[in-house]
Amino acid sequence: MVRVPAHERLELENGATLILLPRREVPLVACQVLLRGGAGGDPPGLPGVASLVAALLEKGAGRRDAYAFAEAVEGAGGSFTAAAAPEAVTVRSQFMARDQGLMLELLADALRTPRLAAEEFGHLRDRQIEFIKAVKDSEPAELLDAYGRALLFGRHPYGRAVHGSESSLAAITPVDVREYYRAQLGAERLLLVLAGDLDLRGAETAVRAAFSTWPRTPAPPPPLASPPAAPARRILLVDAPGATQSHFWIGAPGVDKRYPRRAALDLVNTLFGGRFTSLLNAELRIKSGLSYGARSGFVRGSAGGDFTIRSFVETPNTGQAIRLALQALERLRGEGVSSEMLESARAYTLGQYALGLETAADWAAALAEVEFFGLGARYIDDYPAELAAVDRDAARAVIAEAFPDPRNTVLVVIGDAGRIGAQLGGFGPMVRMRLTDAQFSLETAGDEAFP
Repeated sequence: MVRVPAHERLELENGATLILLPRREVPLVACQVLLRGGAGGDPPGLPGVASLVAALLEKGAGRRDAYAFAEAVEGAGGSFTAAAAPEAVTVRSQFMARDQGLMLELLADALRTPRLAAEEFGHLRDRQIEFIKAVKDSEPAELLDAYGRALLFGRHPYGRAVHGSESSLAAITPVDVREYYRAQLGAERLLLVLAGDLDLRGAETAVRAAFSTWPRTPAPPPPLASPPAAPARRILLVDAPGATQSHFWIGAPGVDKRYPRRAALDLVNTLFGGRFTSLLNAELRIKSGLSYGARSGFVRGSAGGDFTIRSFVETPNTGQAIRLALQALERLRGEGVSSEMLESARAYTLGQYALGLETAADWAAALAEVEFFGLGARYIDDYPAELAAVDRDAARAVIAEAFPDPRNTVLVVIGDAGRIGAQLGGFGPMVRMRLTDAQFSLETAGDEAFP
């Protein structure tokens, strides 16, 4: 039985939220930090600022330059990573329990007094631009979400490329980074979870000393508006001349984090495209042999999310594979799933759920998530019982509510346009880009489609 261990939740006078969870099985302390805002706070037209700010938190803070900061982490055998997400800047850290003081010192320095050095900024920005170019050359499938969400959500924050594009990164300056930090990082946006081999009172005292005098930001983040409604079918073909494979992404607006049927949602998605024996993978890999794998999934945020299908196939089979994927989705909506299928998915999902809540770091991440989205600890405790209660009627309801009509999906295909363009013509209106273009959306087309 999975149950949230006993823990304490505190709010500091400056608005910071602290959660402490003792787990003394091993002498480690894990830390999970979420700072509200994330890429949603990027300036208009400059996606990637939050991502650069997050990366710079590791590149020198307080009395330590980038080398000294890394040396302090590595010298203690710890870990410290920061990143941006659509709605938050995140920091994850883990140290031996004896080095908890050092971990909190480094964390406080990184959040309160980051150096944001111009030289480090230049290195990081240039490296990210080169990374995007390298991914386009070697693993273009890694960019499907960036293209797809730009097409699906347009100007909404969910449509922004969290890590930026070549063009947006090139336009970002050190001033943009410093202004983002000034406006977006502050005490009332801080959620800090410590889990592991810790003394409650000692940990509380140490965190208060580190963060109780951190000022608030000038203004709280504005509420995130709901993303656009499902668009009519639209295709983005990203031309990669000479490509021997096509990578495709089928997407539609999804449900938010507070969706009440999340257990049924997880079970049905497991059956449809969440494991090797799924309906989707059976069609595209096992039966037809067109692909090495196909998956579906939901990303759920505070204001909405997306449902996606993705796969890759040899160039001549592009249209056929997309057609099979859309037909599989249509069959799911028309036929539902059997009781026997639900039992299989239930056993699989319960096993995966328990495995994901074993370590102190697992619990720190889980508690941070439920606190960030206002879900409460019962969101974790009640999940096994919710899974047990899912029947065919519940599955049928969630399919109707959350799994999109294939006609209301958008498609992104990265491949050789000269060889696959005709294969895609029957799926709907199509726009084209080049993989070498320095952004992830056709700005004029995006403006027209998503005002």
